[in-house]
Amino acid sequence: MADWSERWIPSPFLFAVILTLIAYVAAIAFTPDGPYQNIQNWYDGFWTLLTFAMQMVLILVTGYAVADSDFVSSYLDRLAAVPDTNTQAAALVAAVALIFGYFHWGIGLIVGAIFAIFVARAGHERGKTFHYPILCAAGYTSQTIWHVGPSTSAGLLSATEDHPFQDIIGIVPLNESVFTIYAFGIAVLVFVTVIPVLAFLAPDEEDATGIEEYAPELLRGDDPEEAVSDSDDGATITANTPRSPADRLNDSRAVAYLIGIGMMVYVINYFVNAGGIGEALDLNVFNFTFIALGLFLHKTPAAYMETIRDATEGAAGIILQFPFYAGILGIISNSGLSDLIAEGLLAVATPQTFPVIAWLLGGLMNLFVPSGGGEWGIIGGVVGSAAVELGVPPGKAIVAYGVGDMWTNMFQPFWAIPLLGLTQVRARDILGYTIVVMLVLFPVFAVGLYFLPY
Repeated sequence: MADWSERWIPSPFLFAVILTLIAYVAAIAFTPDGPYQNIQNWYDGFWTLLTFAMQMVLILVTGYAVADSDFVSSYLDRLAAVPDTNTQAAALVAAVALIFGYFHWGIGLIVGAIFAIFVARAGHERGKTFHYPILCAAGYTSQTIWHVGPSTSAGLLSATEDHPFQDIIGIVPLNESVFTIYAFGIAVLVFVTVIPVLAFLAPDEEDATGIEEYAPELLRGDDPEEAVSDSDDGATITANTPRSPADRLNDSRAVAYLIGIGMMVYVINYFVNAGGIGEALDLNVFNFTFIALGLFLHKTPAAYMETIRDATEGAAGIILQFPFYAGILGIISNSGLSDLIAEGLLAVATPQTFPVIAWLLGGLMNLFVPSGGGEWGIIGGVVGSAAVELGVPPGKAIVAYGVGDMWTNMFQPFWAIPLLGLTQVRARDILGYTIVVMLVLFPVFAVGLYFLPY
């Protein structure tokens, strides 16, 4: 699989272009809309996810800021010195990525990438060769668990007042979706499957290729950081530059803490009045909270802004590719192709098989629209209506759909873009391993979704 992946897997952007062409041809072939109308559908969809795209970028960059703080990275550095073999190294990176990914998909992705680098570097410094591609693949496995955790985009969207499908499924608090035995059970199945698979796939040391072959510049360690702050003209202010009152404010802990405290006061009051986290957590409150955490961890406005600036590099691919995937959304949604696919699959569903059908539907749609919330925006109405008609709780339907969305992330490289930028590997270097993870999870998810209690 690794050899096949290196030969055939295109870059993430080309992947998006190919999927656009497939969706375009399929819409012409199976719907009444012709060639020009589907170009119109593509354009009409191109800009429809800008708000959601910004929310996703904020999840990523605010998660990066927390993961990149001295407090978090110091613990990761110590932990990176633990493994002695490739098996231990791959298993440990997967475990760390899954733990962080469960609580926050953005932090899981960034911590997974950073920790893969730390483990590879620690091994190199001790004269060991840890196989770098599988460490990076293990870091990406955080994306196999996030949709059954509190950062679930479909769950958060459905818990938000005035969401698009409120008339169909109502407002579905997280207590009815990811904070259930059903979702917790899926999370446990992911842990007990993914970690052993990565450990089993790790090659012997004599067959491994280390970080020095892929990203030798990452072995130099961190350069000493200069004391920096931002000025209006973008110039860098060094420690020897005369400091103005504005510079002092930029480097003031009091300012960061004052803003952070004000934000947390609002968040705590919001949850108290709403009756708890599970009842009221949504995308905006999630991002608001992590901005506050980032300010506390980085201590000054200047330091926090510097970290956010670094994080936006990893978000560049998301910023460019989100409109293209929104265009695919426009084609398959406006042409009616999504309804044909969803109704065709859900027509054979029973109350017992519905979760499995919804999972397969989510997995298929994720290939074309790799955005949990964007995907849910296309098929949520159909899935929600079918769930209500069959007597399946909407929260259970959301979880089942979400499992499909996160399952095919192991083949769809879109969300790997930030990890690829940090680790300096290519999508083709890691997808051979992650595709194996996806294949092994197939029977695990099928059995779990069918038999686990809700």
